[in-house]
Amino acid sequence: MTTSRIDWLIFLALGLMWGSSYLFIKIGVETLEPFTLIALRLGIGLTVLVTVVALAREPLPRSARMYGHLFVMSIVSVALPFFLITFAEQTTDSALAAIFGASVPLFVIVIAAIFLHDEPITVNRLAGLAIGFAGVVILVSPALAAISGSNPIGEIALIGSSLSYAAGGVYARRNVRELRPMIPAVFQVGFAFVITAVLALVLERPFETVVRPDTVISVLWLGILGSGLAYLAFFRLLGRWGATRTSLVAYLLPVVGIVLGVLVLSEQMDARILLGTAFVIGGVALVNSRFGQRRLFGRQDAETVAAPRP
Repeated sequence: MTTSRIDWLIFLALGLMWGSSYLFIKIGVETLEPFTLIALRLGIGLTVLVTVVALAREPLPRSARMYGHLFVMSIVSVALPFFLITFAEQTTDSALAAIFGASVPLFVIVIAAIFLHDEPITVNRLAGLAIGFAGVVILVSPALAAISGSNPIGEIALIGSSLSYAAGGVYARRNVRELRPMIPAVFQVGFAFVITAVLALVLERPFETVVRPDTVISVLWLGILGSGLAYLAFFRLLGRWGATRTSLVAYLLPVVGIVLGVLVLSEQMDARILLGTAFVIGGVALVNSRFGQRRLFGRQDAETVAAPRP
C-alpha cells in the first residue's frame, strides 16, 4: 500500500473519530456533567499523547513565554470549545453539533485575514463564507429548533465553540510556528485537563455520578480516539499534507455526525437539515477550491489554518 493511500485512510479515520465524538458527547452528558466528562476524556487523551511524546523523545520548549502561549491555546482551542459543545449537547442533537463543527474554517477566513498577513481573503473564500453562513442561518432557524428539539442557547454555544476553535487556530499559527506539532498537542491537552479537572471538582460532584456502561464506552472513545489518537492522525496529516488539505476533514464531521445521530440516537432528519448541511459543506469546499483566488484583502496567499475537533 502506498504512502498516499495510507494518508487517505488516516484522513478517513480522523473524520470518523472527530465526527463520531459528537455522538459520544451526547451519550456522555446523559449521566456526566460537562466539566466531569471533559476532564475524563482529556485525562485519557493526555495519557496517550504523553506516551507517544516520551517514546519519540520529543524535546520540550525552554521559553517561559512559549508555555504562556500554550496555556492560552489550551483554553481557547480545547477547554472553552469542549465545554461549549458539551454544554450544548445537553439540549441539542449531536447531528446539529457536528454540522456547526464544519463551520470553523469559515470563521478562520475572517480572523486570519485580520491577524495574519499570509492569510488573505479571496473571491472564492468570500463567496464560500457567504454560502456557509447561509447554511448556518438555515440550521438555526426557529423551525429547525422546533423539529430537532434544540434551543437557541445551545445553538449559540455551538457557534461560540466554532469561533473559539478558529481563534485558537490563528493564535497557534501566529505564536507557535517553531514547535514540532506534537508538543502543542500534548501541552494544550495537559493544561486543559488541569483546568477542567479543577472546575469539575469545584463546581460539580464527579464522585457521586452513577455511571452506566454506555457512559464508560463514551468516555473511553472520546479519550483514546477523540482526544488522543485523533491528534496523532491530525498532526501526521498536517506535516505531510499541509493545513489546507488537512482542513478538509471538516467536510466529514457533519456527515458522520448526522449518520450516527440518526442511526444510533434516532434523531430526526428533514429537508431543512439536509439543505443547511449542503450549504455549509459547499461553502467550506468553495473556500478551499482553486477557483476565484483573486485577492481582496491580504498581502500573500498561504495555507488556511486547519479546523480543530471536539
